[in-house]
Amino acid sequence: MKFEEAEKELAQIVERLESGQVPLDDAVALWERGEELYRLCREQLDAAQGKVEELAARVESAKPTPPTPPD
Repeated sequence: MKFEEAEKELAQIVERLESGQVPLDDAVALWERGEELYRLCREQLDAAQGKVEELAARVESAKPTPPTPPD
C-alpha cells in the first residue's frame, strides 16, 4: 500500500472514531486497523528519511574541497 493511500484511510478512520457514532465492536476493529496503518506510514516515513539522509551525505561528500590558501 502506498503512503498516500494509507494516510487517507487512516484519516477516515480517525474521523469516524471522533464522530462517536461507531458501535464499540466496530470502533475496536477500526482502532486496530488504524494502528496497522500508522505503523505502515511510520515505516515508510522512516525509510524515506533514511534515503534522504543518505543522498544528502553523498552530495556532501561529492563537493570539492576548496583549495587551502598559501601561507
